[in-house]
Amino acid sequence: MSSVLDEVLEGFELSPQIVFVMAGSKSAAVLGLDIGTSGVRAALFAENGSEIEGASVRLARTGSPLEELAVTDAAASLELVTSAIDLLLEKTARYANQIEFISVSCFWHSLVGVDSEQRATTPVLTWADSRSTSAAAELRRRFKESSIHSRTGCRFHPSYWPAKLLWLRNAEPKVFAATRRWLSFGEFLIITLFGETEASVSMASGTGLFNQHTCDWDAEFLEVLELDRACLPEIAGAHRTLQMLTPEFATRWPQLSEARPFPAIGDGAANAIGSGCVGSDKISLMVGTSGAMRVFYQGLPPTTLPPELWCYRADQNRVVLGGALSDGGNLYGWLRESLLPGYDSEAIELALSEVEPDSHGLTVLPFWAGERSPGWSLYARGSLHGLNSRTQPIEILRAAIEAVAYRFALISQALDALAPGAAIIASGTALLASPVWTQMISDVLGRPLTLTESRETSTLGAALLALEAAGKIQTIETTRSYDGRTFEPDMSRHARYQEGIERQQRTYERLVGSETYS
Repeated sequence: MSSVLDEVLEGFELSPQIVFVMAGSKSAAVLGLDIGTSGVRAALFAENGSEIEGASVRLARTGSPLEELAVTDAAASLELVTSAIDLLLEKTARYANQIEFISVSCFWHSLVGVDSEQRATTPVLTWADSRSTSAAAELRRRFKESSIHSRTGCRFHPSYWPAKLLWLRNAEPKVFAATRRWLSFGEFLIITLFGETEASVSMASGTGLFNQHTCDWDAEFLEVLELDRACLPEIAGAHRTLQMLTPEFATRWPQLSEARPFPAIGDGAANAIGSGCVGSDKISLMVGTSGAMRVFYQGLPPTTLPPELWCYRADQNRVVLGGALSDGGNLYGWLRESLLPGYDSEAIELALSEVEPDSHGLTVLPFWAGERSPGWSLYARGSLHGLNSRTQPIEILRAAIEAVAYRFALISQALDALAPGAAIIASGTALLASPVWTQMISDVLGRPLTLTESRETSTLGAALLALEAAGKIQTIETTRSYDGRTFEPDMSRHARYQEGIERQQRTYERLVGSETYS
């Protein structure tokens, strides 16, 4: 690696999964990016949508995922993405000048302000930033939440823009006044690299200010919030491609100087596409840093939504419905580092497998990073009940990941009416690292679960949507899920887990209670 790249990458951690075996002879068509809260992936795809073997890199943020999750530095986040591109292009020089398109999957719900010179006025506030909790409570008092939810697909919650913007207006009035436009990190990246400010329908749909039925900003809601539409990005039209790289980045990456970029899309939509879950006969279940269950289909959004679920979009014609958990791999990692330092993954997996289901007498509310689906509590926090002098660290870890599985069961119940009998396709680094956890979720749900083997589902999903828009593939609906291992549920364990779910819900009602949904 060049000394220049060594300097650029200082402070970042290379994922151990990086492989540079440039096998195969397929020409590159798409440079795909997947920007998550914990790191960035970059990969090359052929024009038929197949990933070019070995042509991928990952850069992970250093430090604790929980510490890094809520608020990140805009410049550092941008540098992480550009460094990933540097590294990928350096290691895939044989594909120089063969990259036609650039696709981007980016984490939903982030917010960053920019001034008139397109410089960041705020850090990147992610869904996990809970400082706007009081603002979300104010929104619940002021508005009929069910009406706004049915239009925007989003509850009043610190995850979304309405609460964040209301909080910023009051807590940081000078910053708010200096901001000319509010963007997600996806648009901040695009405006930096390509000089354009349009947002995809997909990214806009996860803000809480977008009308899912009109595919435009919700003018009525903006008016009562006293937000000027001019402070929001324009919504990109169908199949919109952006202009080429700015001169600075075209000089830095001459291999991409003729590549046509597409606006960023939400990572959840990209994950569903990349997992092959592009119809209501499949449900995608993902556990990475956080977790989600989603149904993806062509058509119109529902006129009313169950209070447990959200509704976003992949594009003008495709809807994504589901629920999200704030704790997934982040909770597993925190407990592992805190309780079992020095133990390797194989030892922990073996120890977890030896603990009988719900045998520990523990009840966990897995809200270390707060709660989203299904209860959307503004004030829920993690709790652990039932400890005694005989409790072992591995039992606490087992109880916590069982607790996450229980929350998925509640989301699954809400999705059943929308996708009855759908097959469950799972993905995500946390599940790939823990077959025990994957089997546990199958047992809790009482349904078969197929775990895809790819670690690049979101990167692939964004690339496939770009290839469809470019006319390289006919439709993403013809894509299929990766071959993978199918986990069959143990129904005796399923019955035992029902007791755990009921106990968790009783604890939830006592400690958290139900919050108003008017």
